Amino acid sequence: MERRNAGASTAIMDPIELGPVDPQQEVLGDLHKPAPSITGHSLTSIRSHSSANVADRNETLPSPTTASPDAIELWNKPAINIYRISATFWSFLIMGANDATYGAVIPYLEEYYNLTYVVVSLIFLSPFVGYNLAAILNNTVHMRLGQRGVAFLGPLCHLIAYVVICLHPPYPVLVVVFILAGLGNGFEDSAWNAWIGAMANANEVLGFLHAFYGLGATIAPLVATTLITKGGLPWYTWYYIMVGAAIIELATSLHAFWGATAKVFRDAHPRTSDESGSRLKEAMGKLPAARVTWLCALFLLGYVGIEVALGGWIVEFMIRVRHGAAFASGMTATGFWLGITVGRVVLGFVTPRIGEKLAIANDKVFLPSKALKTLVLPTEWCHTARRLRRRESPGSYGGCLRKTKNLYADA
Repeated sequence: MERRNAGASTAIMDPIELGPVDPQQEVLGDLHKPAPSITGHSLTSIRSHSSANVADRNETLPSPTTASPDAIELWNKPAINIYRISATFWSFLIMGANDATYGAVIPYLEEYYNLTYVVVSLIFLSPFVGYNLAAILNNTVHMRLGQRGVAFLGPLCHLIAYVVICLHPPYPVLVVVFILAGLGNGFEDSAWNAWIGAMANANEVLGFLHAFYGLGATIAPLVATTLITKGGLPWYTWYYIMVGAAIIELATSLHAFWGATAKVFRDAHPRTSDESGSRLKEAMGKLPAARVTWLCALFLLGYVGIEVALGGWIVEFMIRVRHGAAFASGMTATGFWLGITVGRVVLGFVTPRIGEKLAIANDKVFLPSKALKTLVLPTEWCHTARRLRRRESPGSYGGCLRKTKNLYADA
């Protein structure tokens, strides 16, 4: 309460008594609480939240815009990031090898298990199920186990799946363990993309990250096809190599991220709003975040689906439709993934300079024309074009195709 101080221009305030604060009380700013009163001798006591609401503050996904510029990490700062990024590169190499192996072994799975196209295609549905499970569990793993949990569970899923595949179990069991491999991919894919995507120069570093995915996908069909066609070994022999690679992945990832505990993650990503419930639900069902989430999800559904399906079925396509030899057809998948590897390294530096919108628009115009040449043109045209190209080198492949079309039109 204010009292006058004689004729002076100052005023004397009666002391305000502060009541004791319970440690369990929530004193961080709640936008819905009234401001404390200073009209009496004591502050208005603050209503405490339930323990469930307190826990909820760190039980939801963080806002991607909360990091200050000073808190943005670099690929080499802190120094542990060099080791951790190297571990993620190895993990993505395993992920790429996992996804590209499907296409290389499809013809041999059909023969070994006596399967039809429809039944053997279930192995492409398995990773889809695994990724959806990872999307549901990913936030819980981060909040309860931290990045250390991802570094353990992802490689462990790979290791268990590859050990079971080496035993060449009945086909239904094989479909289930491919779900487990997809779960491991989903954990690591989302976690390491999000972590590196929040760093400085994210486009460039992510380009290298996904280039290692492409490198693994390039190596897998090459080695698997060689073992099967040239070495005369069973299709599951390749997975012995994958078991060894998964053991290395488990050891390096867990060691690199051992200090990235759940507490470290929660402290670095506190809840930034007073919304209750999961930020995952908010991102999926509340505008404007939901619009961006669903548009990106649908785009990636098409892009990743086409990528993995094309890389998988191209071997079968070359054998059945183009009547290619087994080894040469397997090498087609190697060329496909090699192109992805080179593109991801190069475009990681080009995209930031021309802008994401222009880069994506150019890709969407350029790629379909190339795919149509492979899938739509008659087989005879392609064979004749190759002969003309060898005879008239260095002529363009497009020019040879036009000459081939004219030859068939005159016939």
